[in-house]
Amino acid sequence: MKSIILDGYSINPGDLSWAPIEKIGDFYNYDRSEDDQIITRIGDNDGIFVSQCEITREIIEHCPNLKFIGVTATGYNHVDIQAAKEHGIAVCHVPAYSTEAVAQHTFALILELTNLAGRYNAAVQRGRWYESKDFTFDEGALTLLDGKTLGIIGYGNIGKRVARIAEAFGMKINVYSRDREAVMNSDFITLHCPLTSENEEFVDRNFISQLKDGAILINTARGALINEEDLAAALKSGKLAAAALDVIAIEPPVKPHPLIGLPNCILTPHIAWMPRETRQRVIDICADNLQSFLEGGKLNRIV
Repeated sequence: MKSIILDGYSINPGDLSWAPIEKIGDFYNYDRSEDDQIITRIGDNDGIFVSQCEITREIIEHCPNLKFIGVTATGYNHVDIQAAKEHGIAVCHVPAYSTEAVAQHTFALILELTNLAGRYNAAVQRGRWYESKDFTFDEGALTLLDGKTLGIIGYGNIGKRVARIAEAFGMKINVYSRDREAVMNSDFITLHCPLTSENEEFVDRNFISQLKDGAILINTARGALINEEDLAAALKSGKLAAAALDVIAIEPPVKPHPLIGLPNCILTPHIAWMPRETRQRVIDICADNLQSFLEGGKLNRIV
């Protein structure tokens, strides 16, 4: 079987091997593909893997040899599932591969906001400790997590894993689907829900106005869950003490972005899922999905 990956760089920028997929048949990796390159690159290949490239009905209809689409992530909204079904194309994804990684990154963001390790290191590196009259110095107040409340919106695999970590820090857990009011009064609120047409930008001015004054918002789910202009306003006014986001609505950002440059907003570039071990898991599961398809199985099949 001949297959390609259209945008393999984020999965494997060179530190891993495609060997698990290469063992199955002819395989070629494209780091990135522009929209107008996709049909030509698919050509007569039987299978493709795709991370973020949009696979439209037009693409599917122009690639008659295509029999298999492997999504290298859990979400598959960028593939026209109905068109694939009509043309008898199998579509597989990689479910629940990043639970531990995203939960870990969620707490990396929380701890950066509460312990200010990056800020203090920067102060030391620029010489402030040399100049201190005491054994320590103040570059900002730290926050103890023990006894604080964490509101979790989206209590699936990742939400539950975050809850277990939070409990180890002595935090009290509030779950949105069980007690909305308790979540709205939590010290920290973290988003772990999928993006749907119903909840797009639900974290808006009205939602934020109901949160506890000085609360901290974390988002390692989907950027479009938040109205970014409204969040920026809340951070500037002090309604929210801080926010930490791994995702934004449009990635990479378009200048000027309302959250970039705010001193009380930490942004990381959609890296929560990216530990080397997690990316290796993606490659291994993609290979398993393809092998299962060739053997007539339905491992992780959507269509």
